[in-house]
Amino acid sequence: MATAPGTGHQDPSPQILTEAAAAFGLLASPARLHLVWALAQGESDVTGLAERVGGALPAVSQHLTKLKLAGLVRSRREGRRQVYFVDADEQAALVDVVHLLVGRLSEQAAPAAPVRRLRGL
Repeated sequence: MATAPGTGHQDPSPQILTEAAAAFGLLASPARLHLVWALAQGESDVTGLAERVGGALPAVSQHLTKLKLAGLVRSRREGRRQVYFVDADEQAALVDVVHLLVGRLSEQAAPAAPVRRLRGL
């Protein structure tokens, strides 16, 4: 990290900023953002997630694979099922940002607005 001139604060390296932008890029998809939101509220298998977000199983599985490769979600095997979750210790800041942004937008939404299913799943 380099110190920003005149501020005394450390700026992140270009590599760190690139990695952060990639993580935010993954979350720029409404489908993946919904999956992270759902997993932040509790673990689930791909079938439960597909039902919750209204997506097809193969599409939800592909989104989960991308999120897992980026380190945003984790999984463990329970018998024949793969259970996905957000690691609260490692991703606490991410979960806070998602809750803050989505929560704030939800509060601003009109109460009579119809609930829409995500497209692209």
